[in-house]
Amino acid sequence: MANPAGGDDPKQEQLERWRVSPEGTALTTDQGIRPDDTDNSLTVGERGPTLMEDFHLREKVTHFDHERIPERVVHARGAGAYGHFQLHESLAEFTTAEFLSDTSLTTPVFVRFSTVAGSRGSADTVRDVRGFATKFYTRQGNFDLVGNNMPVFFIQDGIKFPDFVHAVKPEPPNEIPQASSAHDTLWDFVQLQPETMHMMMWLMSDRALPRSYAMMQGFGVHTFRLVNAEGRGTFVKFHLKPKLGTHSLAWDETQKIAGKDPDFNRRDLWDRIDDGDFPEYELGVQLVPAEDEHRFDFDLLDATKIIPEEEVPVRPVGRLVLDRNPDNFFAETEQVAFHLGNVVPGIDFTNDPLLQARLFSYLDTQLIRLGGPNFPQIPVNQPIADVRNHHRDGYHQMTIQQGQSAYHKNSLSGGCPVVGGEGSFTHFQERVDGKKIRKRSTSFADHYSQATLFWNSMSRWEKEHIVGAFRFELGKCDHKHIREGVIAHLNHVDHDLAVQVAQGVGVEPPEAAVTANHGRSSPALSQDNTPRDSVQGRKIAILAADGVDSGAVAAVGDALVEAGAVCEVLAARDGFVQAANGAQGRGDPCAADRRVRPLRRGGRAGRGGERPHPRAGRRRRPFRRRGVRALQGDRCPGRGYRPAGAGRDHGGALRGRRHGVRRRRRHRRGLERHLRHRADQGRRRAPALDPPEGPRPRLTAVFPRPSTRHRGPLPVAGSARVGLAADRLELFRHRLRQGVCARQWADHHAELVDEPVRVVPEEVAAVHLPVADPGLEDQRVVPSGRVTDLLDVAEVLEDPHHPPQDGGHHLPAVVGRERHRAEEGDVLGQQCRDGVHVAPLDGRAQRMHRPTSLTRSANRMSEFRHGDQWPPDL
Repeated sequence: MANPAGGDDPKQEQLERWRVSPEGTALTTDQGIRPDDTDNSLTVGERGPTLMEDFHLREKVTHFDHERIPERVVHARGAGAYGHFQLHESLAEFTTAEFLSDTSLTTPVFVRFSTVAGSRGSADTVRDVRGFATKFYTRQGNFDLVGNNMPVFFIQDGIKFPDFVHAVKPEPPNEIPQASSAHDTLWDFVQLQPETMHMMMWLMSDRALPRSYAMMQGFGVHTFRLVNAEGRGTFVKFHLKPKLGTHSLAWDETQKIAGKDPDFNRRDLWDRIDDGDFPEYELGVQLVPAEDEHRFDFDLLDATKIIPEEEVPVRPVGRLVLDRNPDNFFAETEQVAFHLGNVVPGIDFTNDPLLQARLFSYLDTQLIRLGGPNFPQIPVNQPIADVRNHHRDGYHQMTIQQGQSAYHKNSLSGGCPVVGGEGSFTHFQERVDGKKIRKRSTSFADHYSQATLFWNSMSRWEKEHIVGAFRFELGKCDHKHIREGVIAHLNHVDHDLAVQVAQGVGVEPPEAAVTANHGRSSPALSQDNTPRDSVQGRKIAILAADGVDSGAVAAVGDALVEAGAVCEVLAARDGFVQAANGAQGRGDPCAADRRVRPLRRGGRAGRGGERPHPRAGRRRRPFRRRGVRALQGDRCPGRGYRPAGAGRDHGGALRGRRHGVRRRRRHRRGLERHLRHRADQGRRRAPALDPPEGPRPRLTAVFPRPSTRHRGPLPVAGSARVGLAADRLELFRHRLRQGVCARQWADHHAELVDEPVRVVPEEVAAVHLPVADPGLEDQRVVPSGRVTDLLDVAEVLEDPHHPPQDGGHHLPAVVGRERHRAEEGDVLGQQCRDGVHVAPLDGRAQRMHRPTSLTRSANRMSEFRHGDQWPPDL
């Protein structure tokens, strides 16, 4: 039963009977027999044949051979956690469901998060829909809210579900690509099914790249019906909003994380719960009276539509907290079985055609995956309500049924189990009549207006990301007619969107809009409006090296932890680093939580970090076999390769010049001359760029000295230890707000790079904290308690080539929240190597490192204005 608030968890009490600990036990077979040896088979002599009578061998190998079960067709990769739901506003006026009407009850839950398209071995950070399935263990039975992190779906009728899944899965000839929608079959399906357009807008947005499961919304997708004690129905849509706000990763971040730590989101969920930083969500409902069913310009039964929150506000009713990790992934997270048909009295279905098909599919798929109809007896699936019925036998029957009768009605068992009575489920009664037809309702025919609503609701930086996502995905399609078909649909959504995407995928842009943009928007759809007032749960690294000020490390760490962040000290070696403060300049050792692998100048780290790279000192070629593609050019299907930024209208871009792949040496020399000439023109003109909306650069002013390695314009970050004094920082920030790129500004203020400036403890006034996604305001925590707008962040590390002068101390550096585990040493090690570096603490921060060539740095500067490129990744 659901327990009173503050009481014991009945689900955990139930599971405790099934938990087994190996401590203090002896090894046995499945039959309880203790073998004397489990490392050697029974043989004839030491080198003779193995005997079949070795029952321990046969049992051990046979069980191993059958350990795997079929993975889910969709939502195969997931992570789960237990928790509880506490109602704080009763809905007794609308429903008889006790967990939604009695505020004194706390209901146990199990939540499973998942990706949709990928297999169990795919990465967490792919562009995909995320499943958000919640099992409420109520005392009236289990209620499964099987939703996603997006409020709409790709199709309107469940009969199309097999077609959609076949299209989005890897293509049959080569099983490529894995966990990706960027291929021909999916987009061929899209261009022939206009009902997908609203969902594709969501999929191309940053909602498809959640930063953390604790920062991801959940939606019930379908319109359900609440039924009260009088039998009156009310339409309802369920929402789950994270306490920490809705935040996403940048596309470039997801690619790097997928390679460094494919378990990024799963690990984050586990670590949060393990550390006591429990993910928390607010359950809300949108309620629509039955008499208002047809007052909207869309159909409530259409799963490709939302109810805008401006028309029907979300009503918060309860709090869901995840506070316990599973004990065994397979037994619990993998064997948990969700089913939309698991509803309790007071909640009923509507005639949504997609919902109706899912009611069949979810039950049917468990039969093959979990081996038969008795999967509800698996501990994680068992309800806490009493179970009594006439179901018998089948694979893995766990219940020992007593009595003669297994039928209703009966007299031999006293008529038990009794049917009906108080608290029984009664279906909502409604009149339905009509002819049997295969035809979609005309109220489902509008496929574009809500896609336009979503587009209009996005901020400028979100729109740029959507355009970039469409270009990337369609750029992977080999068939031009598919790209043309999608562009034709996008022209119904918004003409400017269609033109921007077409220009990037080699398709002729549409000349005019087919449908005028209606101009409506819904601010609730934009992540630019998400909560931004907390650093709780964020992971922040402090890089430390020998000579660090341990007092500053402690002050920064304490301030961050006090604000709710998770802080770790990273160093070039395990154990401790030597602090600079203390008697005779040497203080107590500073403990490092984790080691990062340092990179040597001109080489890579080997065992112990000492082995030089075999090509150390040789100039790297900026070209690979495909020539300009090495400059991170955009792939233009049917038109070869184009340098990134070609044809764009801002400084530093290569403008529309086509490059082949032959005669690499001639092209390299010509391109370098061209880039140098364009950069010289940019320095003379120094055009003011429009400041981007949304993500704003948060840079410590760090620039390199002139170097013989770099000719032409100076890159933003380099190899020399150069800081910026506090009195010059305001000018830098002011010019940065004006839109002048950092490289151009540095060229006009050469004194900043000609003479290094020490950053000493007295000049550090504040530490910048990453509190939210791009475009969000910043919160600063100052060890002294004083809040100031003087300094974003100071990142000062030991540099043997430029040691501190006049007794100046090195300070700790707060860099971006940790994206990877120990494997991220490449990035952090690069920063350790180069001494002082830019340390942007923005949700979209990209790593900064020394450029390998002039061509690459100049080419990447063309991306400087884009929201997902702050700061430029030189």
